Amino acid sequence: MPACCRDVVRGEQPTRLQRLSPPGVPATIAEIVEELGLWQRGPAPAGRPRTLLNMVSTVDGRASLQGRSAPLSGSADRALFHGLRAAVDAVLVGAGTARAERYGRIIPSEAVRRLRLRRGLREEPLACIVSGSLALGGEIPLLAEPAARVALLTPSRATLPAGGAQLAYVRARQQGSLDLRAALRELRERFDVRTVLCEGGPHLAAQLLAAGLVDELFLTLSPLLAAGPQDGAQAPRILAGAELEPPAPLRLLGVLGSDSQLFLRYEVSARERVSRETMLSSSLAR
Repeated sequence: MPACCRDVVRGEQPTRLQRLSPPGVPATIAEIVEELGLWQRGPAPAGRPRTLLNMVSTVDGRASLQGRSAPLSGSADRALFHGLRAAVDAVLVGAGTARAERYGRIIPSEAVRRLRLRRGLREEPLACIVSGSLALGGEIPLLAEPAARVALLTPSRATLPAGGAQLAYVRARQQGSLDLRAALRELRERFDVRTVLCEGGPHLAAQLLAAGLVDELFLTLSPLLAAGPQDGAQAPRILAGAELEPPAPLRLLGVLGSDSQLFLRYEVSARERVSRETMLSSSLAR
């Protein structure tokens, strides 16, 4: 979205995406996000926010190159990335991704902050960082941003030094690990978060899916083939970790295109899903 706003200010032609499915006339990112109406607070899943997952991948499944997703992203993908941010109550990210991508202020554009207010949202989404240990430092510029509201989702009892961002803690602990369902419920109850956008990384995305906590997937297919090792550490896919059992069913809602990039939107089955790893841990706990 900020990219679109800059286009308007500079008098440049905004990027238009082709509507491939369902077919239709090309539209700008701003028009597409407006049609989605994510800020219009319809029915949400019981006890938690509506959760959207936004990921990018090469055609052969790589979620990053040289440890970052930025090389996979084109101008249209970046505009859609920011457009989705401008339409939700909260942005959720794992600490590893926040470090690697050097997360800064979620909405840097004043024009977009005004747009959010017109939509009935707060100027800034609540920035939510998932961290097991809270070993977070200066490698995440967001934490030093005075205008940022940051919720730290963690099982840890540690705290970060005061200063910079406005920090809150969501300590949802279950058997020493973060209880994602309870954490999302607390975001709903304490912060009035109705719609949350998860931007990864692959481990957090898989954990949310395993717990049946994802409602929609926005997936950008970058026109690249990257190959690479298959151990998951150096060449992760958009999901990392234990196999989902059963796999999460998807229903295609729409396809957009720009140059050779594809933008896919899926509905994720609401059926409860538990990974094999989670099932094993639960049985051992008993």
